[in-house]
Order: sequence, then structure tokens, then C-alpha cells
Amino acid sequence: MEINKCIEHTCLKQDASEDEIKKLAQEAIEHNFLGICVNPDYVKFAKEILKNTNVKLVTVVNFPLGKAGGKITAQQAKEAIDNGADEIDTVINVSDIKNKKWDKIKEEIKEIKASCKDKILKVILETDLLTQDEIKISTETIKEAGADCAKTSTGFVKNGVGAKVEDVKIMKAAGIMVKASGGIKTKEQALKLIEAGADRLGTSSGCELIK
Repeated sequence: MEINKCIEHTCLKQDASEDEIKKLAQEAIEHNFLGICVNPDYVKFAKEILKNTNVKLVTVVNFPLGKAGGKITAQQAKEAIDNGADEIDTVINVSDIKNKKWDKIKEEIKEIKASCKDKILKVILETDLLTQDEIKISTETIKEAGADCAKTSTGFVKNGVGAKVEDVKIMKAAGIMVKASGGIKTKEQALKLIEAGADRLGTSSGCELIK
């Protein structure tokens, strides 16, 4: 698999400028990346740049803490799709995992997925905060709830490692699409994650990975 076709070229910085988002989109077009991932306020802006291209437009909802609940997150997802988003990345409530509230997690994911209709929904587990058992059960739970993809990280955990080969293997074993994200800086690292089962790579270093 060509690395560029796995990459979701990402800019989720709090202070990202229009010029940075424009550059992100233009790099994705130039290098034929799978997509770009931006915050919801830039979906309309980015969609205009990406029109008439095959580059997917991905955005995040209930990000980065995952504390908004299913109803609000579903509304956010619907608005993002109405504005032109092709795919939605949301964040699981890690406290619910720690408290083993699997039914609550499942119901919220179902509600969010319903608002996405035919669009891909990825659910971020925040693997830096979880045990391997929690990663396994969480991935199985979101798959049962109808999520299309499990994603490792937001990239916002202080001192977090992000995507790890062993975590990707656990997630992939659940039989779901996997997006590795967080801390992916080198081509060697990217290849190891793909070999472990990652279908997508979320990274702000897309251009470096393909050199």
C-alpha cells in the first residue's frame, strides 16, 4: 500500500490560520493524500479548496475531551456534514471506559452514527490513557455500536506517545478499520503501523512521511 493513500494530512491546532489550512489542502492535492483533517470551523473553507479533487475532507466533533454526550455530538456531526465534511472523527468518553459504562458508550455511538448517515464515523479511543484490555473492549464496543473505524489518539494528551504498534494490533483484531494517529513523524514509524494493521494515518507530518 502506498503511504500517501493512507494519509489524512492533519491540522487541528487551536490557532491555525486560513493560510495554514490552505497550505494543508494544497499539499494534500499535490501529493494525492487520502484526505485532510481540520477543525469544524474550517470545513466550509477547506471544502472550497478541495472541490473537484478526490481528497476527502475529515473533521472532528466532541474534540478533544469527548465529554459533550451523544446528543450534542450528533448535532455537531450533522452540521459538519451539512457544511461539506466527508468523514467524522469523534472522541469516546474515557471516563465511561474507566467506569465500564459499555451500554452508555454504545448508545452514544449509535446516536452519532445515525446522524452521519452514509459517512464514515471514526471513534478516537485515546489509547495513551487506556490499558490493553480497555483498548480491546472499547474497540469491540464501538464496532458493535456501528462505528466504521477505531482511531488511536487525539494528539492532545500531555506527554502522550500517540499511535503504538501494539495498540493498533489489538484494535485491528476486533475486525474494524483502524486509524493510527498521534506522534507519527517518520516513514519508518508509518510503515510499522501499516504493517500492524493501520488502514489510515492521521499526521501533521504527511509530507515528511513520503520523502
